[in-house]
Amino acid sequence: MSKATPKITFIGAGSTVFARQLITDILHIEGLDEGTIALVDIDAARLELAHQIAAKLVEISGKRWNVESSTDRRKVLTGSDFLVNTIEVAGLANVRHDFDIPMKYGINQCIGDTIGPGGIFKALRTGPAWLDILHDAEELCPEAWVLNYTNPMSILTLVASKGTTMRTVGLCHSVQGSSKQLASYLGVEYDELEWKCAGINHNAWFTELSYQGQNAYPLLLERIQDSEIYEKDPVRFEMMRYFGAFVTESSGHFSEYVPYFRKRPELIERYCRAGYLGETGFYANNWPEWRRKNEGTIQAMLDGSAEIPFNRSHEYGSYIVEGITLNRRQVIYGNVRNTGLIDNLLDGCVEVACLVDRNGVQPTHFGPLPEQLAALNRSHMAVHTLMSEALLERNKEAARYALMLDPLSAAVCSPAELSDLFDEMWEAQREFLQPFEK
Repeated sequence: MSKATPKITFIGAGSTVFARQLITDILHIEGLDEGTIALVDIDAARLELAHQIAAKLVEISGKRWNVESSTDRRKVLTGSDFLVNTIEVAGLANVRHDFDIPMKYGINQCIGDTIGPGGIFKALRTGPAWLDILHDAEELCPEAWVLNYTNPMSILTLVASKGTTMRTVGLCHSVQGSSKQLASYLGVEYDELEWKCAGINHNAWFTELSYQGQNAYPLLLERIQDSEIYEKDPVRFEMMRYFGAFVTESSGHFSEYVPYFRKRPELIERYCRAGYLGETGFYANNWPEWRRKNEGTIQAMLDGSAEIPFNRSHEYGSYIVEGITLNRRQVIYGNVRNTGLIDNLLDGCVEVACLVDRNGVQPTHFGPLPEQLAALNRSHMAVHTLMSEALLERNKEAARYALMLDPLSAAVCSPAELSDLFDEMWEAQREFLQPFEK
């Protein structure tokens, strides 16, 4: 069990929106009134903003938490009970490369940071730094729980479990967010909705969905006849209609995971919508501006011209801290190694329900997925396996094979085209891929 005054270290704390919310969540844990929040970022200016907002949040809470920060993670890792990973490696420098070069080859991405060419190259940039952090943790805080929020979630969490001894769980908000959306689409009270959900991150499936003891899928299929409801999530409703289950990732991002919706212009026009519902280049075109505005918002919070939100979110991080530190049982959905948890998926990273208490994060056995859903998951798990080989063995060619197996990329391009695409992206990002050049 973690000590009653835990040390929680945020790596990549300069991503201030996320760090601010997770710190807020931790400060809301009833009975956990003191501890240390340690902040690490290689960008000193962004780290200072994060330190100031963390100190302000502690002041608002009235609790007795200390805040410390450093650009040198080794100075603060010692004694950490929890590591929260939110790093972004060279994202600003490469967000255009991740979208523009694949688009030349006809691969149309909406988000492009978790799967596809953009996700694969984000993994190549991020993985070496991630492993360095974990190896430092093995030396300086080997008993800490590592909570990974950085994408590509499945690849990075699998690499952690294969290449280090750190206890790592990958955390997302797609299960809790999607379940709330389902209650809204059904027009029912959220607290009365029951479900079973499992798969891989962004591709987990609500295999059972019930309301007041009755299967809710017939009602949901009826509800989507209303175009106002259908238009809120077209891709996910199409998958539900033809594959039999609702998936956990938003229509826009999920459309990149499968070969059905983005391979021809007429399909994009039919199924994809503005913003997070599938807009072409949505992330690449907006993320740099979002980041700039966020820093302005944080500054406004600090100088008093903007209110500082102080509400607990549904992110799982604080519930894990609460469960382990105070032995209050929680159920979260975590990304963990598939040690027989989903019967018809092989070794890899899966997303399943987990019990949390003083014994840590304990994944639960799900059983088999419906075969058509398992098959969709397996195609991505093959990519994850190859990317873990690329990162752990510094094997560039394994990453090339991963790109060739990516479902959307393979639906659009020939092997020769994908190999050329890989080389072009590698050359554009070579400066940030130095661990593979040695």
